[in-house]
Amino acid sequence: MAGILNIQIKPTIGDKEINLKKVEHFIKKHSDRKLDLVVFPEFFSTGVNHKAFDEMPEDENGGETIAKIQELAKKYNTNIVAGSVIERVGDKSYNTCFVINRCGEIIGKYRKIHLYNYMGGTEGEHVEAGNEIVVLDLDFARVGIALCFDLRYPVQFKQMAKQGAEIFVVPVAWIVPVEIYEDKEAKAFAQDMYVALNRVRAFDNHAYLVSSNQTKDINGKVCAIGNSMIIAPTSQVLANAKDDQTAVYADIDVELVKFYRQMFPVANID
Repeated sequence: MAGILNIQIKPTIGDKEINLKKVEHFIKKHSDRKLDLVVFPEFFSTGVNHKAFDEMPEDENGGETIAKIQELAKKYNTNIVAGSVIERVGDKSYNTCFVINRCGEIIGKYRKIHLYNYMGGTEGEHVEAGNEIVVLDLDFARVGIALCFDLRYPVQFKQMAKQGAEIFVVPVAWIVPVEIYEDKEAKAFAQDMYVALNRVRAFDNHAYLVSSNQTKDINGKVCAIGNSMIIAPTSQVLANAKDDQTAVYADIDVELVKFYRQMFPVANID
């Protein structure tokens, strides 16, 4: 069995120090448990703030933000998928997820492929799109990384499954206009749709899926819908953070992925 801790926060816009303290608080709070993997949301250190993206990027090694996460990985003896930061490489920027092992080493990074440029989204005006599917070997499982809007692209998840991913880790900043968030029925529909999308990606590929979202008001105009989850290969939701600033935990059995894929070889069905 492996222990997964999924952290959901409302980042303070542009305040990396406060946001790093928030994620460490939840790791420390659960440090008496078996921590094989800890996951943070997309833009966990800055919040969704294009000004911060342009003015507070990290270098290609993740800067001070990822250096701090490397310290936490060693301190709490856990692998960490560090949501995402804006990575500046020369004159280009990327929305990048860093993966750190228990020794505090960066073992890989994923640059978001599918940028959100729809319905008013302008992500592509601030960052370049990545072009590489990323699946990494941690010490307990093979993990595929995606970010937020990638969830809308089932072929990316199929490709990760073909590369042996047993767990999909998907940091997100899944947001809706404040008008929808404040309408009880509309908010419930948006959350149900998001939950369903995650469950389908897990079930389609008989993989565990960990989606880590932000929650609550972002900037008075949009809100994050929470529902950070740990989902089984059967699509069963093992843990859901709902709307709270919290962390949810689940023990998972990676051998179940092999069991279900023997019965239903989904990675080989095109």
